[in-house]
Order: sequence, then structure tokens, then C-alpha cells
Amino acid sequence: MNTNSFNRRRDAPQHESNQMIFGIRAVIEAIKSGKEIESLYIQRGLTGGIILELRTLIKENDLPFQLVPIEKLNRLTPKNHQGAVAFISPITYEKIENVIPAIYERGEVPLILMLDGVTDVRNFGAIARTAECAGVHALIVPSKGSAQITPDAVKTSAGALYKIPVCRHDSLFKIAKFLQESGLQLVACTEKTNDYLYQPDYTVPTAVIMGSEESGISTDLIRISDHLAKIPMFGEIESLNVSVSAGVLLYEAVRQKMKSK
Repeated sequence: MNTNSFNRRRDAPQHESNQMIFGIRAVIEAIKSGKEIESLYIQRGLTGGIILELRTLIKENDLPFQLVPIEKLNRLTPKNHQGAVAFISPITYEKIENVIPAIYERGEVPLILMLDGVTDVRNFGAIARTAECAGVHALIVPSKGSAQITPDAVKTSAGALYKIPVCRHDSLFKIAKFLQESGLQLVACTEKTNDYLYQPDYTVPTAVIMGSEESGISTDLIRISDHLAKIPMFGEIESLNVSVSAGVLLYEAVRQKMKSK
């Protein structure tokens, strides 16, 4: 892979909306042609050779999908969907395994942001905007249980989602271990610590982990993190919005990097 390929989104077309495709054969051909599938809905209970072909392609390409009742598909489109509806992503997903070596090859210090369970589309867009402004090299999100990249997300990001690589993976735990093996420290933003966000050294290769407002960061990720960091709170409200929290932590990293120059 070209080491600069993950910057190509700077020249990507500004899509207005996620494109819907429906019909089993149409979805199959979209996957075969290399289209980025943002979300895929398949009717429960379907059988036959063509649905088996679709399921095989989904497995081979490691695509997220949901089995849903036919009523869900009918709400998505009144047309003859044949039990399959998909939406094409407005962006091209990257592989973090390709992004990290490219950062090192350019002589830069990686700063990665991992989002564990951030499901609100506008929060996700706002985080992407802040991350791009702060010089984050890539966002990592789970294949399931994450906000979809929709026109609302792109709009809220002020186009940042066209500029910053987004990496989607089934197992954030495995990717976190890969990051550590690649020389990055893991800094988990959580209230489950006495240490404040100012204590880690963000001038070294770093992956910051942010969790959902409801359940925070998963226990497995907290367990393997190199640092746990919390934001000091002095008011009566117990927590900040996750997009605000991400901004606070990322700009501590920016402050430290500027001070070290």
C-alpha cells in the first residue's frame, strides 16, 4: 500500500448522502466491486443459494450486518428489496495495520484516537473534527456498536471525516494489543483512576481511548491500558460530554507537543 494513501481522503468527493442499495444480487455486486458498506440489513430466515452467496461474501470481507424482521426493511424502502438493504459509506475505511507503519516512515510520532462504543452520530462527528484539528493520525472504531458515518456525522465533523483516516475493526482489544506491539502507549480516559490526564507523556507514540457516556471504556481495554487518566471535575455534574472530553485530552497532548519543540 502506498504510504500516503491514507491521506487520499483530502481529495475525496464530498458525497451528500449514504447511497442505499437493495436487492440481494445488487448488494452482492456492490460488495464484489469493492464498495464500502456502512450498514447492511438482511431479513431473518432467508434461505437459498443466493443468500448463502451473500453470507459468504459478508464473512470473507468481514462486513458488519444485522438480521432484522421484514418490517424493518419495509420501513427502509417500499421497493422490492428481496430481503437485503445496504448503505454505502461516504468514506473509505483504512486498516490501522497500514496506517501505523506509514506514520513512522514519515518520521512522525503517532497519535491515534480509539472510540469504544460512541454511538451518537453528532458526538462522533464533533470528535472527528477536534481530532483532525489536533493532528490525530487516525480514528479507530468497532465494526459493531459504533455511530455510523452518515451525512449528519460528516456535516458535524465539518468535513473532517473526509480528511482523517477512519479504521473499523471487529475487536478493539486485538487492535489495542497491536498498537502496543507497534510501540504505542494506551491512555484510557476514565473516572476509574486517581490519576489526572496531565500525568501521561503524550509526546511519545500514543493511542487515546474514549468510551461511551453510558458505560465508559470496556473492562478489557482498561485492563491492558498503560495509563488511566481522568479529567478534574469541580462542579456538581459528574461528567462531560464525550466529544468535549476528547477535546480536553487531545489538546493536552497538543500542549505537551508544542512545549517539547
